[in-house]
Amino acid sequence: MNARSIDHLVLPVAQLALARSRFSELGFTVAADAFHPFGTANACVFLSDGAYLEPLAIANRRHASAAAKRGNVFTARDLAFRKARVRQGFSALAVATVDAAADHQRFKLRGVSAGDMLEFSRGVRMPDGSQTEASFRLAFAGDDRTPDFFLFSAQRINPLPADRGELERHANAVTGLSEIVLSAPVPSEFTPLMEQVLMTEAEIEPSVIRLAAANARIRIAQDRDLEAEFALAPVPDAGGLRGRAILFKTADLAVTEITLAANDVAFVRREGRVLVQAAPGQGVMFGFEE
Repeated sequence: MNARSIDHLVLPVAQLALARSRFSELGFTVAADAFHPFGTANACVFLSDGAYLEPLAIANRRHASAAAKRGNVFTARDLAFRKARVRQGFSALAVATVDAAADHQRFKLRGVSAGDMLEFSRGVRMPDGSQTEASFRLAFAGDDRTPDFFLFSAQRINPLPADRGELERHANAVTGLSEIVLSAPVPSEFTPLMEQVLMTEAEIEPSVIRLAAANARIRIAQDRDLEAEFALAPVPDAGGLRGRAILFKTADLAVTEITLAANDVAFVRREGRVLVQAAPGQGVMFGFEE
């Protein structure tokens, strides 16, 4: 099997303006706000490895709630996450696909489908002021054990512009994703789900599973191990799968440190990484490494 690439990561935030301010302080270039037809909006951060971060806010709660009631899995899971987790965090991982419909059928066959497919379009404003439209088809995966995290495959039907130029250049020297860190009480329970979504075989150890996407590593570990490695506080009532940290590749870690320090962003150096704890507008730990 050829492992899938991570397409993007969904990061619920209370307000896009707050996320834009925080991500800018972290040294990221943030795209213009964009609005979904089902009540949510984002301000994306595009990386040169092809992946992107999706800070996501509720733009119109009435529209979002109505969409969720009609079976929109994306908005239903987002609203549920916000209700349980105080409106910000790391809620979903999307992998790239060329055929979301085939993925949807496979998810159903394997018993990991999380609901109906979703197809939609949204406008995109480029740094030069030009407008284009991007269209997507999503196939969702997850089960009752993943109320706080879900996965989906994303097909870019009318894709985002391939040459995003300025949007992929970041003052912090970040070039792409390095590792996605999740937690679960029993990580191996999620092996079948992760293998079906990522189309790759997991390495299974007693308290951790590891998978290799085409453009990043993914790890599911027990909370206590992450507390020691990242100085993360334990999650209250931790059950199921949780998004815990995102590690980035940087071309020059010294440049990353200088950027953070210049913007008064608190960080610690630990085992060759620079770690930034979650803060308003940034709902999960970020790490940077060469």
